[in-house]
Parts: sequence; structure tokens; C-alpha cells
Amino acid sequence: MASATALDPVCVFLLLLPLFLQLSPLMAEEPVPCPATWPDQFHSVLFINRSSSLQKVDLWYDWPNGRNFNIIQHQLGVLTYDLEWDNGTSFYYTLHPFNTTCKVVHFDVGILRPNWLDGATFLGHKNVDNFLCNVWEKADFITYYEDVLTQRPVMWVFSSGMVAHVMTFEVGAVLEDTNWQAPVYCFSETDTSSSLLESSIDVSHGTLIRGIPHTAA
Repeated sequence: MASATALDPVCVFLLLLPLFLQLSPLMAEEPVPCPATWPDQFHSVLFINRSSSLQKVDLWYDWPNGRNFNIIQHQLGVLTYDLEWDNGTSFYYTLHPFNTTCKVVHFDVGILRPNWLDGATFLGHKNVDNFLCNVWEKADFITYYEDVLTQRPVMWVFSSGMVAHVMTFEVGAVLEDTNWQAPVYCFSETDTSSSLLESSIDVSHGTLIRGIPHTAA
């Protein structure tokens, strides 16, 4: 039997070249995505799981006016208001028909800036709530899930264990100015806080949209 003739290396290269050209785009490294900058103003409905309690939150973010509002409905419980200003002041209060209570808290940081996700660490992709999401971690404070197609937020997981599912995200929605005024009893010299407010509001909730110390400057 005649021995097989060795193939010319040049011929082998020419035969395989079309295959290499087809595979090269697939072999190229996928670029790391950038998280979307938040719109200056938006309204979002969140469902929040705090391990032992459920909350529905109407979130109004208003960066141009330096303010943020969380209207928090506790499951079968009190409706509470978390009014945050960029100067670090937060008003936690309840309104009629609940007991009229208020607690004023001062933080060292303002509300989150629209570009607060700059510098976040990209962790890859994950399917969350039926969405394929880009996943970032920011300052050991939050893991942020963003829809790959629309770049809308889908879920936030905080280091405290609190998980927020984003149900709606209305870009440009603005709450009327009359709704941003804390009640007069928040400015009384008398301590207006009560056990009702203390039990329904955990001050750590203020970190939901409060600035992260690493990015607040």
C-alpha cells in the first residue's frame, strides 16, 4: 500500500482559514457593559422583602430639586412617609388616619447622584424575575440588576439583606411640589416620634436612596 502523501502546511492553512474567520467574532472577548445613568427624575413602584416583612414603596426621585420620596405601605399595616433631602435631612412621618407622628434624622450624605453606579464592579449576567440582567456590585453596599435590553433596573439586593423588586419605572414622572412638604408637627420643638413610628420605620431604610459614602462627594 502506498504511503499517504503529507499535506502541504500552506494548503492546510488555506483550508482552515474560512473556519477561523467564522469563529473569530465568537472568540472575541465580550466588552464589559456600563450601567445606565439614572434619569434626573422618575417614579418607581418597588416591592421590598425585609426577611420578616413586606413593603410596597412608591419611589419619587427628583435630582434637580435635591429630593427623594419613599411612600411606604407595610403589609396590612401603617402607611409611612420617608422624605429625603440632599442636605442630609430626612423626615419619617405618618398622617391621618394613623397617629400623626414624625421623626427627623440627619445623615452625613445626600441622596444618590444619577451617576452613582460609576465604578461599580461588573459581575456578569443573571436571569432575574424573567429578565436577563447585567449585574453590578457597588461598594459592598448593593448588588444591582439591570435589564440587558432596556437598561431599566430590575432588582436591588442590599448588604443588609433587603431585596427590592422593581415593578414600574416611569422616566420623567414628577410628584407635584405640594406633596413634598413635611407636616407642621415635624417642626415642633416637642418630640413627635412614637412607638408606632419606631416600629414601622427602620431608619436604615433611609439608605435605600441615600448616597453611598464612597460616591457622595
